[in-house]
Amino acid sequence: MSNLVDFNQIESKMEKSVISQFFNDRSIFVTGSTGLMGKVLVWKLLYSCPGIKKIFVLIRSKRGKSALLRYQEIIKAPLFDSIRKTNKSLLSKLQVVCGDVGLEGLGISEEMKEKLISDVSIVFHGAATLNLDASLNEAINLNTTGTLRMLEFCSNMKKLEAFVHFSTAFCHVDLDTLNEEVHKSAFDAHNIMRLPSWLDENSIKMVTPHLINPHPNTYTFSKRLAEDVVSDFYPQLPVVIARPSIVTPALKEPLPGWVDNLNGPTGILAAGGKGVLRSILCNSEYTAEAVPVDFAINAVIVIAWKTAITKQKTTAVPVYNLTQHNLNPITWETVMTKGREETMKNPFELMLWYPTGSLTSNRFLHTYKVICYHWIPAYLIDGILFLLGQKRFMIRVQQKISDGLRVLQYFTLRNWDFTNDRLLALRESLCDVDREEFNMDFEKMDMDAYFRDCILGARQYCLKEDPASIPKARKTLKVLYVLDLVVIYLKYALVAWLLYKMYEVVSAVV
Repeated sequence: MSNLVDFNQIESKMEKSVISQFFNDRSIFVTGSTGLMGKVLVWKLLYSCPGIKKIFVLIRSKRGKSALLRYQEIIKAPLFDSIRKTNKSLLSKLQVVCGDVGLEGLGISEEMKEKLISDVSIVFHGAATLNLDASLNEAINLNTTGTLRMLEFCSNMKKLEAFVHFSTAFCHVDLDTLNEEVHKSAFDAHNIMRLPSWLDENSIKMVTPHLINPHPNTYTFSKRLAEDVVSDFYPQLPVVIARPSIVTPALKEPLPGWVDNLNGPTGILAAGGKGVLRSILCNSEYTAEAVPVDFAINAVIVIAWKTAITKQKTTAVPVYNLTQHNLNPITWETVMTKGREETMKNPFELMLWYPTGSLTSNRFLHTYKVICYHWIPAYLIDGILFLLGQKRFMIRVQQKISDGLRVLQYFTLRNWDFTNDRLLALRESLCDVDREEFNMDFEKMDMDAYFRDCILGARQYCLKEDPASIPKARKTLKVLYVLDLVVIYLKYALVAWLLYKMYEVVSAVV
């Protein structure tokens, strides 16, 4: 009975929401629904727009799992608990579309194509490879050509009112100030998409570093080209570009601290909390441009609504930078300090050492620390495991950490100036109910509570560690603290002994 009351309260509130009412009886098409942002987007549409007619989710088969099986695993995840408890029937509004943006025609059956073309009015295109180390072929095929395939497909939709393309705030890394506009690439996107037709894979691999320069990876390069493709369809199609910065765990929705991966800052905090990450190459005074995933999703839903109701077209494709720049800025030093504080209060299980990581912008010092505190212990631990006949894992873990730091340090050693005037104007245009329901109030974030939830979220949702194990982990932390002190003092004693021996040798010679 209580669940019914809760749902009635939600319905009553949504009746006052202009945006929720807009989505009533409309069908939505979502790509990238298996990713962090995609999952939260589907949840939010169901939860805050219960009158929605249908949400079609494009899912591909992967690693032996069918699209339907992957979908079933997603809706069983904790983030959908609130919907199962309030109104489970909402899940019946989801319909799986077997397909892949990496295939011609999206790999969708003819019957499903006809249904999408006749029913869908709002498209959220978030499908992409987020692998920063992806080959140029893969990145272009999924991120750039995949976007072109989607746009060509959606050009046939009879009711299309908004096509929201998920880009990245870092797609124009050569610019110091990143405005809310598209800056054309020096390359023609269509020529780059045709590369595989006249160059073999090895040749493309050889020219990749020169081709993508000054981009640090194929991801930002391919996303920049995708923006060019999107802009070419404007104003013939109601397209709009949303550029989130680094996406971090949820502030409140669907669950405080909810996250499904250890990419970016979340992975850094988790690795530091486990004691396997002791040094990060970073300018601690630079701003960590991050946005909670629920803020980013709230923004793209509002952007879709705004695009659909706007009749007067601008001269260029509308772009929204989904960043909190200058609203509630936080430095990398603060990220690490607050993350460490919360890790000490809510430590992880199976810590390999006491968490004492640090930031430095000195490459020599960073390399020294990585060798001494990352690689040497990793080889020692794996060596001991080898002698004991156990499975080795530390070298593999450190390699993953090293790869992750290598791609992340491009962003931790640079500062950008983002403009977000269009986003802020959009926020200010909302009625009180919608401003609360589709919250983007960066200024009101409680950072201490947020970092606590981020640590607890990474602990529970990614590492599958039971919250009930925290008291035991705190005892382990105390033991590791003592061991760390012992090692530190032994190190100082060894240095003192070596200096004394050197003094004896010098004295004897003199």
